[in-house]
Amino acid sequence: MKVIVKDNQIEKAIRALKRKLTQEGFFAEIKDRRFYDKPSVKRKKKQAKAQKRRRKAMKEF
Repeated sequence: MKVIVKDNQIEKAIRALKRKLTQEGFFAEIKDRRFYDKPSVKRKKKQAKAQKRRRKAMKEF
């Protein structure tokens, strides 16, 4: 991943980097991996995530 800094505008480049990382789901993955989840909890989270995706897809129809 690259962020180009133009005219020494560091703040603007940092904002762009944060935006890209958020879109890629980097921060969400860091949050998920912060603590150990038991396999049963992982399965339940995975199922809930899939169900949420399905509901969202049906809502878009």
